[in-house]
Amino acid sequence: MSLPAIRPRPDQIAELTRGLELPLPKLSAVHLEIIAEGLLHAFSQVRASSPTIVMSGSEAEVTALLEARLNGMVEEDPLWRQLVLCVARGKESVSYDGSHLEKRPDLSIYLSGKHRGFPLVVEAKIIDAANSKTETLYCDNGLRRFVDGEYAWGNREAYMIAYVRDGSSIGAKLTPFLSNAMAQSPPGYLIEDLPAAIGAGKMDLAHSRHGRNFIYCGSSALAAQPGPISVWHLWLL
Repeated sequence: MSLPAIRPRPDQIAELTRGLELPLPKLSAVHLEIIAEGLLHAFSQVRASSPTIVMSGSEAEVTALLEARLNGMVEEDPLWRQLVLCVARGKESVSYDGSHLEKRPDLSIYLSGKHRGFPLVVEAKIIDAANSKTETLYCDNGLRRFVDGEYAWGNREAYMIAYVRDGSSIGAKLTPFLSNAMAQSPPGYLIEDLPAAIGAGKMDLAHSRHGRNFIYCGSSALAAQPGPISVWHLWLL
């Protein structure tokens, strides 16, 4: 049996985006910081209850625990419940032109009052240089998916989280790597702004900005370009 051809599916995109103007409006920076605090809190609880999995388990094992804890917080934490409806792991989604119907971002955070077809997407990666899980892999197999329109193509923001096992930090590893990429022509990962730290240092949180060159399906007008995406990076120790 042959596999389905990879081809644009404008009918899929038309149905998903019916009545919407893309990209969707920006999310509040305050809300995005609350999301980071929630992710950090959930991870801290998971690390305390399942330290072996957090330190040596697979990415999927850690993310599954994180999903369960984040959904538990919806029931337990009034502030989190006001912002978040639910969190889904591996929720199937379509790419920007419908060529792929079964993209599975690690976590999809469904926000109160926001369109259910475009959750806040979170992609997770382990950082552990001794096992060849480096910032290169983080960017090639994670960050690039937002730039290429595989994930979060209707949004202006997305999240990358790192499960750090070797003491790495955004400032020491990710920022120099993206700085080198930025010097390329064209810039690697279409980097426009290098990671800028957020908050008072209580967590390793920063955001970078990246261009996106694809055009929304069914239109070639300038207004149909997605514009840049702000990727929030949270590295968890």
